[in-house]
Amino acid sequence: MNKQQEMKRSLKSRHVQLMAIGGTIGTGLFLGSGKSIHAAGPSIILAYFITGVICFALMRALGELLMSDLKYTSFIEAIRDHLGGRVGFIAGWAYWVCWIAIAMAEITAIGLYIQNWLPSVPQWVPGLITLVIFVCMNLIAVNVFGEIEYWFAMIKIAAIIILIAVGIFLVAIHYKTADGYVASPRNIVAYNGFFATGAKGFFMAFQMVVFAFVGIEMVGVTAAETENPRKVIPKAINGIPLRILLFYIGALLAIICIYPWNHMSADNSPFVLVFKDVGFPAAASVVNFVVITAAASACNSAIYTTGRMLAELTSDARRPAVRKISRLSSHHVPATAIILSSLLVGLASILNYLVPGEVFTMVSSVATTSFLFIWGAIIFAHLHYLKTKPSERLFKMPLSPFSDYLVIAFLLFIFFVLCLEKSTLIALVVTLVWFVILTVASLTKREI
Repeated sequence: MNKQQEMKRSLKSRHVQLMAIGGTIGTGLFLGSGKSIHAAGPSIILAYFITGVICFALMRALGELLMSDLKYTSFIEAIRDHLGGRVGFIAGWAYWVCWIAIAMAEITAIGLYIQNWLPSVPQWVPGLITLVIFVCMNLIAVNVFGEIEYWFAMIKIAAIIILIAVGIFLVAIHYKTADGYVASPRNIVAYNGFFATGAKGFFMAFQMVVFAFVGIEMVGVTAAETENPRKVIPKAINGIPLRILLFYIGALLAIICIYPWNHMSADNSPFVLVFKDVGFPAAASVVNFVVITAAASACNSAIYTTGRMLAELTSDARRPAVRKISRLSSHHVPATAIILSSLLVGLASILNYLVPGEVFTMVSSVATTSFLFIWGAIIFAHLHYLKTKPSERLFKMPLSPFSDYLVIAFLLFIFFVLCLEKSTLIALVVTLVWFVILTVASLTKREI
């Protein structure tokens, strides 16, 4: 039996639904939203809305590819099918390395967040413990992974809903903050207008906003293990716009209505600021707990994704020893691939020991930039699909191919924005070099 047949379709609708949410809500919203508001002013709301529309188009393209052939174990197989074996090779290995890097960054972050409570604990210890726990969980069964992600997502959603509810209440009673500001919708435009930092501030904000959505395509890796994928995956994808509107834009609106944008500190969490202002003394600890669960969720997703991706990439290897990596355990999970990927992630603990404080930035910038290339490959695969199978379309992408070209134009715009700052330009150049290396490596692989 092949890998696809042996995998159990144990991920239920609620698992995939909450995974789709978890893929769009990371630590950036809880910790980094102050920085993005400070940089762009109220126009950050429009930046999130535009990026949300683009990501929905991207996900509809991904969904149509997956629904076109239920034998696909992930969207990488669809890319390989439509763009060729070499492009599939490049996209697959790049995606695997991206999630390895994200997991390394997240276990680093967990160590930093735990030190807020236990400053004497070495930074590398909490991350390593978290990694071992999640590896063991992922080796049991795929529905265990689904349950963990479900409850992690619920914690993040609860925190955001509470913030939005507090914001609505404070605006309704015209609450006066400790600094003398009155909570009101007028705060959105009262301080230098909606585009308070000008066109440059608005455009530069997109790099932060786009990276907040990294991982949204992970739903496309669950295709082989989802119960009734023809119903569940489209439902999960179609729910994305409402979630973006509610969770991201709702949270940002609540924050800006309570405090003027120029009152936001780029270094402090707006969530902590709001909850402390209404008299909740444990706000910092609660938000710290939420961001730990957000980082842990990303780490858990990375273990799942890297294990499945490595199994898929090695399943057609010429050498039997390499093909063994893709073999499934008695629990119907790619145990060897999960363990090998996690051992690489564990290198972050060594780096944390050698160079604490530098690892998070080191491993995350190139990984997040690489996702733009992956998203581009999904769109080009969808365009090829439209040319080859126009009469067999299921779960049609709205306004295609115009919407495909719109996504491509947006990605090119983001590449341009990344060239405007030294730090992001360096990450972009290193990412380009990385993809050149993968391209050279792909030349050794026979075209399928």
